Amino acid sequence: MVRGDIEGMRVSYISCGAWHTAAVTSTGKLFTFGDGAFGALGHGDRSSTSLPREVHALRGLRTVRASCGVWHTAAVVEMPPELSGEFSSGKLVTWGDGEKWQLGHGDKEPRLVPSLVALSDTTNFSQVACGYSITVALTDTGKVYFMGSDGRGNLGSSGCSKTPTCVKGNIKNSRIEEIACGSYHIAVRSSDAKIYTWGKGANGQLGHGDNEDRNIPTLVEALKNKQAMRVVCGSNFTAAICLHDWALGADHLNCSGCRNPFTFIRKRHNCYNCGLAFCKPCSSKKSLKAALAPKKNKPCRVCDDCFSKLSWKKESRSALESAKNSREVIHLNGNELTDKDIINRASFPKLARLPSFDSFRSRNCNHDSGVFKSQCYPSFLLGNSTRKSTSGLRMVSRGSSPPSRKSSPVSSFTRNSIHTDLANRELLLDDSKHSVESLTQEISLLRTQVEDLTAKSQVLEAKLERTSKRWKEAMAAASEEAEKNKASKEVIRSLTAQVKK
Repeated sequence: MVRGDIEGMRVSYISCGAWHTAAVTSTGKLFTFGDGAFGALGHGDRSSTSLPREVHALRGLRTVRASCGVWHTAAVVEMPPELSGEFSSGKLVTWGDGEKWQLGHGDKEPRLVPSLVALSDTTNFSQVACGYSITVALTDTGKVYFMGSDGRGNLGSSGCSKTPTCVKGNIKNSRIEEIACGSYHIAVRSSDAKIYTWGKGANGQLGHGDNEDRNIPTLVEALKNKQAMRVVCGSNFTAAICLHDWALGADHLNCSGCRNPFTFIRKRHNCYNCGLAFCKPCSSKKSLKAALAPKKNKPCRVCDDCFSKLSWKKESRSALESAKNSREVIHLNGNELTDKDIINRASFPKLARLPSFDSFRSRNCNHDSGVFKSQCYPSFLLGNSTRKSTSGLRMVSRGSSPPSRKSSPVSSFTRNSIHTDLANRELLLDDSKHSVESLTQEISLLRTQVEDLTAKSQVLEAKLERTSKRWKEAMAAASEEAEKNKASKEVIRSLTAQVKK
């Protein structure tokens, strides 16, 4: 918990520099703390403070954003009505070190208190970002202004900007919605979700696949087909948040479900809900609720896990709707069915499959005025309306009244659930059959590959034997020549000795 004057206030925005921090409250007050060298805290001196102190020079103004560089700070403030006519204009103020013209005042003098950057009255700012010796500001019309220098000319053709200069190049016709600044590089996000970067690229922070510097905004091709939502910069790196997209084939060589590698037979399919890669047996189901579906009214292939999740959501929603529509009490064969029974009816077919569930079934037979009345649990509670209990009971009259034989909506719901259950079982059987067929095909393919490899290994063994035989013959010939050479040397030595004598 940060203590001091800011304690108990609601903070809406915060920025951290290398040696100091700035915090903006929900009421528009600006607090700074940390190292005050070069007047980076804006308190009118170069002293440091360990507790947050309000920047008194901005009292009466509403601070919207603030950004901390290494030794300088910038903020976007709104003027009160008596100064601007309406409480909506965003003006840029800077203070701290100005050695590299990063304050935008046209000189290198430091500022100990916030000073307004001179610019057209019609230019209003909404965002600001600071680097080591650069400052970038974004107007409410989507234009980017730059001031400062990195000393190497990487941030523009002239190498520096003493006053705020509008950045042109590839973004002159684009509306920029977000800006970010590293030590010596800048990244921006346009309204069409494209990322542009420029500046120093020695560590690959520009994202163009190299370490080259760029002095004009350059589109990041790797994110061209992705919907970028946020972009941020560190000192020498950049990160972007993009919308959910397909998994690249080069990154997924194995099925995300069964972990088996993709082959000619085990082809690769993407799940239209999570985007991961699966084989056909692991993504054979289809759903209308897939998140990445191109058409919402057409079922698309999803993996088993996503299908279970989407089906569970659908069943939960339908159960809640049916429970909401069936608030009234249902009369069936003279008995009342409460809301609790209606809500839990989805679990009754599962109970019916238990072998001991029939023991819970009971019937009371009463004979009144020659009419046989049967009182029992509703047939859908048992999950099978055709199953009759004959323990000590016999129907003596087949001429029951037609209304008693009418099927209720509840029993029809039971038959539908039974048909759905059977359909699911058939689908599972079909999936298992497809899995067995695919496994059989893969086994036959593997057997063919094993036979080919065996034949190739036999050919290689024969070649190896021939090569070994030749090598042995060559070694024998070499040893024979060596013996002859040795004998020749002996003869020469003896002749030389005879000549000397």
